[in-house]
Amino acid sequence: MTVISRLEISGGSAKIVSMKGLIIIGVDTGGTFTDFVYFRDGRITAGKVRSTPENPSKAIPQGISQYIQDGRGRLGLIVHGSTVATNALLERKGARIALITTSGFEDVLFIGRQARRKLFSISGETRDYIMDRRDSFGLEERTDYKGNILKEVDSRKLKEIIEKINKRKIGAVAVCLINSYANGKNEAVIKAALGRAGIPSSISSALLPEYREYERTATTAVNAYLMPVAGKYLADLRKELSGVNLQIMQSNEGYISAEQAAREPIRMALSGPGRICG
Repeated sequence: MTVISRLEISGGSAKIVSMKGLIIIGVDTGGTFTDFVYFRDGRITAGKVRSTPENPSKAIPQGISQYIQDGRGRLGLIVHGSTVATNALLERKGARIALITTSGFEDVLFIGRQARRKLFSISGETRDYIMDRRDSFGLEERTDYKGNILKEVDSRKLKEIIEKINKRKIGAVAVCLINSYANGKNEAVIKAALGRAGIPSSISSALLPEYREYERTATTAVNAYLMPVAGKYLADLRKELSGVNLQIMQSNEGYISAEQAAREPIRMALSGPGRICG
């Protein structure tokens, strides 16, 4: 049997490291079954267990324990693809969110782009938004396209907005200010204030620091929408897999830490469908 090795490069020198005894597991959680791909001692095997829809994280340790109960090898890595974020988005089961944006841009999510099914129809289209228009708040502030802060955040107005958000039992807040891709200082001020109030938030300058207001706002809003759902799931999974190197499959088929996935669940939007086994 050929034992697969990996090449490690450090300080300009390379060395071959044997992966003998190292167990790597890929996990994909489905509605009926949770599928596993196991790599150990150069061999790849597959298995599955019944999913636990009431709490998808329960099936994963069951499948892992069935395979490694012989005590051979050490668990080096688990890469997990999940439809938790996908399902929450498609079924509209995310959190109630609010948007804080630059005053005058409160409708950016609701106006959208010109893309329509019937481009020349004089009738408006019915759209299914992930948030209520009354939960979109404008804040007096301004950053120019070069990243110069022309007007800092109005702290009094921000405090009023946070008080409203608390009263409305908002689950998470998306923060997307004009030109914040060039300088995220004002967004960081808002995030800090929300954090002191115990409100989870997603800021566009950290998530997607690129120009085009609608796309950046929409991405940040969806991320906030998924944060409470994905955060709870990953926290439960962390408890079940304490001390394990857990990585989460992204939509681009790379993977990130569970901690980053909880902060940026938009990266999991296509994590589950066919990503582990092709």
